[in-house]
Amino acid sequence: MKLVSYNIQFGLGLDGHYDPARIAANLWGADVIALQEVTRGFHRNDFADMPAAFAALFPGYYRRFAAGCDMHLDAGMDERGTLVERRFQFGNMILSRYPILASRALLLPRGRTMERMNMQRVALETVIAAPCGPLRVYSLHLDHVSSDERIAQIEFLKSRVLHHVLEGGAVTGGIEYGISDPPVPEDYILLGDFNMLPDSEEYDALAGRATPGFGRPLRYDRPVDALARLGGQTPDTHSWALPTDEGTIRALFDYAFVHCNLVSRIAHVFIDTAAEGSDHYPLWVELK
Repeated sequence: MKLVSYNIQFGLGLDGHYDPARIAANLWGADVIALQEVTRGFHRNDFADMPAAFAALFPGYYRRFAAGCDMHLDAGMDERGTLVERRFQFGNMILSRYPILASRALLLPRGRTMERMNMQRVALETVIAAPCGPLRVYSLHLDHVSSDERIAQIEFLKSRVLHHVLEGGAVTGGIEYGISDPPVPEDYILLGDFNMLPDSEEYDALAGRATPGFGRPLRYDRPVDALARLGGQTPDTHSWALPTDEGTIRALFDYAFVHCNLVSRIAHVFIDTAAEGSDHYPLWVELK
C-alpha cells in the first residue's frame, strides 16, 4: 500500500505557474494521497476550484476535502436571479483508491494575529477500507509562524488521535437510525506539513524526547516518524525549498508519523525532490 503526502502550495510551482496536472503526474501510483494547501476561490491561482480539479485528475478515487478557513468574498445574481456567492476556502484533501468509510474535520487550536496572516488550520481524518483492514489516515497542516501554536495544535491532535476508539470518530450509535457505525481502527498514519524541524520542541512534543542510549523506544502514546525509523533522516534531508538571491534555503517540514502497530509494516519511505509542482516535495510511504 503506497501513500503520499504533498503540500501543493495552491497548485503553484516554483516557476509561479498553476498546474494541477503537473502535480498529479508526481502522484501516479499512490493508493492514498494526502494534500495540503488546497484552495477554492483564491486569487493567487485565479480562483481555481482545486478539489474539483483533483477529483477530475483522479476519477477512480474516493475523495474528501476539509476547509479550515472558509471566508465570504463577494456575491451576485446569476441570469436566473439566484444568489451566487464567491468564497475563499483553504484546507486539506485526501484521495483514496479504497473506500473512505468515514471522515471528520478536526479544527486545530489557533490564536488571533495582528501582523501575519493566520488562517484556521484543520486536520482531515478519514477511515479507509485498506486491504489489510480499516486504517485511519490524516492529512494535516500546522501553523507556519508560531512554535507555541504548533505545540498547542500537536497536543490537541494527539488527544483526538489517541482517543479515537473512545470517541468513536465521525458517528456512533447509528443503530438508532438503522445504519451501521463505521470502524474505529487503532492504527493510524499522520501525513502532512508539520512546519517543524526534527530537532525542534514541537517534534519532541509529538514523538517524545530521545533518551541517550535508548533513542525513542516504541510507546503506545507516541507516533513514530516513519522516515527516521528507517534511518532516512540525515542533516541534508529536506522536503521544502525556497530559492533566494543568496542561495536555496532547505528544510524538512513534511512527515509521516505512524502508530506503533504499523512500524513493522513500513517498507519504504522517501522524498521525491525531483518534483516541481510546489515549494514542497512529495513524501512517499509504502506499507507491507
